[in-house]
Amino acid sequence: MNSSENVLKASQGGLHCSKDALTDVFGWFLQVLLACLAFTCLIAKRFCEPRSERRSWLIWFYDTSKQGMGAMAIHLANVWLAGQYLGDPCTWYLINFLLDSSLGLFIIFIGIRLSQHLSKRKGWEAINFGEYGKPPSANAWMAQCCLYVGLMAIVKVSITLFMQLDFWDGVKDFILSPIDNPKVELAFVMLIIPFFVNMLMFWVTDNFLMHKSHTKRRARRTSAENTLLARTKVKYRTIKKKIRRRDSESDILLSGDDELLDPESVPINGHVLT
Repeated sequence: MNSSENVLKASQGGLHCSKDALTDVFGWFLQVLLACLAFTCLIAKRFCEPRSERRSWLIWFYDTSKQGMGAMAIHLANVWLAGQYLGDPCTWYLINFLLDSSLGLFIIFIGIRLSQHLSKRKGWEAINFGEYGKPPSANAWMAQCCLYVGLMAIVKVSITLFMQLDFWDGVKDFILSPIDNPKVELAFVMLIIPFFVNMLMFWVTDNFLMHKSHTKRRARRTSAENTLLARTKVKYRTIKKKIRRRDSESDILLSGDDELLDPESVPINGHVLT
């Protein structure tokens, strides 16, 4: 029995976690926990925004739901693709995830900026990420959702093609080699590493997707400049007062010296020279 298991393990490329490890009860539990933590991170980000620029809950939902649907589509695709490769599915999932979070983030950034440029040039307001009209339109949100999921599909196709290169076989052999326990490996792959990477990625992507008011930014910049100018004026006045005080003290000292050096006022043998 042990020999047959070793043969199966060798034929499958030295599995640490089993083929169904990502989709068993423990695997789904880690995935749901990760989703809840990522959602909490986006809530915390909203409260970190300045009160004058904080999004309403509806606008926040419109912005973050696009990212949520895109992340879910990518995650499910990675779970499915990890079982299609030869070898440990945990390592293949981790490689796909890290590529999505680096190269994929760059592709998303280009796609969002391109759609914003087209919306301004062609007048297609519905695809201008972060802007939904007044009052906010569900149709604009739906159009942006479809566009964002389409961008994620482009990311996944690009990453999958990139994964066909031969050197990834060498990468998967050492990326999680120090970990021997399948449960610990699964926890690292599905929870620990994705939590920290997703926290950074969601924060950055939300900045791409949210609407940035140029008026508010100009007002904040003007306010900062006015504050700096006011501080400079106060400092200049303080320095000027110190210089005036120093000059007045110097004049008093000089006048005293002049009186001492004035020969007409110096007494000789009890008489003052005139």
